[in-house]
Amino acid sequence: MGKKKSLSVLKRERQNEKRRIRNRIYKLKIKNLIKKIRKSKDVKEKEDIYRELQSVVDKAVKRGVIHENKGARIKSKVLKYLKPAG
Repeated sequence: MGKKKSLSVLKRERQNEKRRIRNRIYKLKIKNLIKKIRKSKDVKEKEDIYRELQSVVDKAVKRGVIHENKGARIKSKVLKYLKPAG
């Protein structure tokens, strides 16, 4: 028979599961917005999606889902897709 888990361990497991789901939602939003920008042909639409991406990335950084430097890197790399090739 295994050792019984304490109440604090059970609470920590519940908290970790909630946070994992919340973090996953932010990361998926970021990935999906990047995909939208890459697929889009219209420059105006790309700019609108980029503004939304900036907001989501900043919120993820603020909530500790991703590091501040990673947020800056994401925004910087996505800017390449906004500029026309040539």
